[in-house]
Amino acid sequence: MYDAIAFAGGGNRCYWQGGFFEAVREKHDLKAPLMTAVSAGSFALSYSLLGVGPRVREIVISACGPHLRNFDFAGWRKGKPAFPVGAMYLELLRDVLDDPALKRLQSIADIRIGIARLPRGLPPVLGAALGIGAYQIEKKVFHPVHPRFGRKLGIRQEFVSVSDLKSAAELHDLIIASGCVPPFMPVTKVGDGPAFDGGLADNVPVVPLEPVERAGGRTLVLLTRRYKRIPEIPGRTYVQPSEPIPISQFDITNAEGFRKAYELGLKDGKAFAATL
Repeated sequence: MYDAIAFAGGGNRCYWQGGFFEAVREKHDLKAPLMTAVSAGSFALSYSLLGVGPRVREIVISACGPHLRNFDFAGWRKGKPAFPVGAMYLELLRDVLDDPALKRLQSIADIRIGIARLPRGLPPVLGAALGIGAYQIEKKVFHPVHPRFGRKLGIRQEFVSVSDLKSAAELHDLIIASGCVPPFMPVTKVGDGPAFDGGLADNVPVVPLEPVERAGGRTLVLLTRRYKRIPEIPGRTYVQPSEPIPISQFDITNAEGFRKAYELGLKDGKAFAATL
């Protein structure tokens, strides 16, 4: 059906992608030879291909809620992370993506996950803060599907092939790094140096799709935001949520928001499947 599919980043909004993929897959084979993702979209892509979305949602919805704090000052005073979301995310990855799961992913498709590299000599936390600030300003003011400010700051996007990974632990590190936004997520090394949220360069990972499109292939891009202006690229189909997804990127207190993101994805996926 498609020669390549991309999952955009978006933190918790990416649970919309899980619902969308699940709904379309009921009627159509949605996997493609090439699959790309960035940030939390890399986890959505992984569990969607494995078909374990229901298990992931059960874990997340049961663990999150108003009993938690996005900023845990009391825990921080005891030596725990001030932002619990990073540790919870890593625990979820370890629970869902083991070594057999990695081998299955490697057998399903060529999966490439985007990370960002900061300019040389720039301190990691400062560089990430500059990149995040540039990204947020550009998105709020200009609303582009593909931001450019991060790249103008010298931030490079790099894609790592899942087929090159040797263990589930390496996959966990790659996914954490792909969504690394300090202080919410821990700074993680990939290869020779620290890697950061691939969305700092572009949170819609289409660079690996471009050779496929130039060769006449068809591609699909799953967004997690609503945009007024969608680029028109020959062979490329963008799909966006039919309404804003009611949960913020790193919120662990809103269990109902996870459910609504998934249910909206189901609704939009069913509508999309009916057009194919």
